[in-house]
Amino acid sequence: MLKAYLVPHPPLLVEGIGNSDALESRSALGEIASEIERDNPDTLIIISPHSIMYDDYIHIAPGKSASGDFANFGAGHIKFNVDYDDELVAEVAKIAEFEEFPAGTLGEKKPALDHGVMVPLAFLGTKRKIVRVSLSGLSVIDHYFLGMIITKAAAELNRKIAVIASGDMSHKLKADGPYGLVPEGSEFDEFMQKCVKNTDFIKLCSVSNELREKAAECGYMSLVILAGALDGMNVKSRLLCYEAPFGVGYLTAAFEADGETESLLPLLAEARLKEIETRRENESIYVRLARANVESFVTDGKQFPLELFKGQNSLSEEMLTKRAGVFVSLKIDGNLRGCIGTISPVTENIAQEILRNSVSAAAEDPRFPPVRAHELDSITYSVDVLGAPEAIESADELDVVKYGVIVTCGHKRGLLLPNLDGVDTIEKQVSIALQKAGINKNEPYSLERFEVIRHI
Repeated sequence: MLKAYLVPHPPLLVEGIGNSDALESRSALGEIASEIERDNPDTLIIISPHSIMYDDYIHIAPGKSASGDFANFGAGHIKFNVDYDDELVAEVAKIAEFEEFPAGTLGEKKPALDHGVMVPLAFLGTKRKIVRVSLSGLSVIDHYFLGMIITKAAAELNRKIAVIASGDMSHKLKADGPYGLVPEGSEFDEFMQKCVKNTDFIKLCSVSNELREKAAECGYMSLVILAGALDGMNVKSRLLCYEAPFGVGYLTAAFEADGETESLLPLLAEARLKEIETRRENESIYVRLARANVESFVTDGKQFPLELFKGQNSLSEEMLTKRAGVFVSLKIDGNLRGCIGTISPVTENIAQEILRNSVSAAAEDPRFPPVRAHELDSITYSVDVLGAPEAIESADELDVVKYGVIVTCGHKRGLLLPNLDGVDTIEKQVSIALQKAGINKNEPYSLERFEVIRHI
C-alpha cells in the first residue's frame, strides 16, 4: 500500500510565524502527520516547486543531509535539519539514466531547504529521511513518468515511502489579496478539487497551460508527480480541506493506493498525440514553415529548402513579396523555449525572415540550450509579423494588448511584443523592454510602438 498527500505550504501555517489556529488547513496537516506517524514510512518523498528548477531537467537534491530556516519569513529561529535517503536518490537517478530520462542530482544550486519542504516538515517532523524533488519546464507526461520512476526505485530497494506533493493552488482569488483576482483562479481551483475528489488523473493531466498560467498556481506539477507515483494502482482519495482566506487556494488531500490496475501512461501518451495532431492540422502556413525549418535543422543540421516547402504548401503572396520584421516564439507546455526576431527585415521576404529567425529561436537564444530532437513534438510555435514602428511621446500612447514597444537609448535598443501572458500593465511592459535593452529606468530613452499580426 502506498500513501500520498497533497499539502499547501504557506509559512503562516507554521506555529511561530502566523496566527493560523483558525485555518482548517492546519488541522488537516495535523491529521496527515498523525497518519504518517501511524504508518511509519521509511522515507518521505517531498516534491517542492520552490527548489531549483531547470527547463529541461528535473533536479533531485544530492548529498547526505540538508538544513534550512524561516529567516526569509521573519522566523530564523525555526530551523530544520534532515537526512537525505541518498541510497533511494541514487536508485532514482540510476533508473532515470537507464530510461534516458532527464532527471538526477546534477546542477545543485540551492542546497538549503526551501519553504515548500519546510512547511510540511513543521508538521511531519524530521526523524525520517527524505528525498527532495523539484519541478521543471518539461511536459506533464514527463513529470508523471518521474513519479513512476520514484515508485519503481522504492520497490527495488524495498523502501516504504510516503509521497508529499507540496504546493498551493491559484494565487489570484481575491481582489484585495496580494496577487489580485482573475476568474480563472476559482475555475482552476474548482477543477483541481473535482480531479482530487474523483481521483481523475486523466483530467488532471489535461489542464490547459493557459488556465494554469492565468490562475498563477504553484502546486499543479507536484500533484502530477504524485499521480505518477500511484500509476498502475487502485487509488482512493480524501479531500481533507480547501480554503482561500487570503486570496491563495490551499488544497489538502490524502491518497491511498493498493492493488493493481492498468497504467494510465499509454492513455496520456495517446491524448498527447491527438493534441499534437489537432494542433498541426490547425496551424497557419507561417507556423508550418517555422516548424518544418526547426525540425529539419534539429534533426539534420540543415535549413528546410524554401523551394521544397513551396512545392508542398501554398504560401501566401504576403510571405513571398512583403518584407517585415518577424519574431518566432517556441514554447513547451506554456513555458518559453526560445524567442528570436528582427525589428526590421534583414532578408528579402517574410518567408525568408521566418526561416532565419526560427533557427535562431531554436538554437541561438542565450537564455536556453539548443532545442533537442526529443523536444520537437512538444513545441508550439507562434510567428509575429511586425508592422512599421511609430515614435510616440509617452507611455500613455501604449496598449499592452494592441501594441508592442521599442525602447532606445543611444545604441541600446529593446523590444517587447504585445499581448504577452503576465504583462498586464504598460509600466510592466516598458520595464521589461528596458531590462532587455540594458537601459536603466533613470536614463533618457525614446519610445516607439508597433502592431503585430500573430500567427499560430
